Amino acid sequence: MTITPVRHSCTRGPLISVEGITGVGKTYLTNRAVDEAFDDKPLRLDGFSQRANGRPGLGEALLRCLREASAGDPFLRGGTPLAEAVFLLAIKRYDLDTVIPELSSGRAVVEGRGVDSTAVCQALQLRPDDPDAALETATALLEFASSYRPLPDLTILVTDDACEAVVRAQRRDRWVFTTEQATFMREACALFERLAATDPARYRVVDRRSVGEYEAAELIRAWIHDAGTSLGCLPEPWQGPGVRCMCCGHRAESAPA
Repeated sequence: MTITPVRHSCTRGPLISVEGITGVGKTYLTNRAVDEAFDDKPLRLDGFSQRANGRPGLGEALLRCLREASAGDPFLRGGTPLAEAVFLLAIKRYDLDTVIPELSSGRAVVEGRGVDSTAVCQALQLRPDDPDAALETATALLEFASSYRPLPDLTILVTDDACEAVVRAQRRDRWVFTTEQATFMREACALFERLAATDPARYRVVDRRSVGEYEAAELIRAWIHDAGTSLGCLPEPWQGPGVRCMCCGHRAESAPA
């Protein structure tokens, strides 16, 4: 008699990131999707640019150092992109540590700009003027990040015509981007789309060039809702096979796909 092993379904909530360049409507669409549709609302972690006052702790201290080093650059560029990548990824690990109790309780966590944003922005600085090399570098940075922090269960990329996003961001923030900054945004938009195409199992893409506001919010709502089904455990990647899940304590034989 052959006994088929039953796959363990973790009781944790999903970890979701919402990515895209500034001005595409990430925060607005996510807020609309969540506020209008969920009774048990997901916990939302602001992206770096929204943390004006910040939360006390190591993550905010690291972010404050980056802000000071970047001297007002809206993309936190201080001239040492690889060192800054490690700082930014450390903040994202800190963010995960702070939400483990919420995930363990079964609550969804939605973070604005996760490890993918760090991979894209730092790759463009490390490999400027070479889109193919930048894509390889972004993929390598994500692989590095995943060795010490699980990647999101779901990554929602909100994209749009980059020029429209620039106009929106300038109007919203009352900020005029330099020519170089606007070019950087256009390059980041293109790299985000190419990166998403390399991992269709993890990414869902909302393209505002072809999807209206109502439909975009509804897609995001549905994806967040569906992300909480049949989740695998969340082991520490650096501890190897057989480690217990950070959320439910189950000892999984292998990391979730």
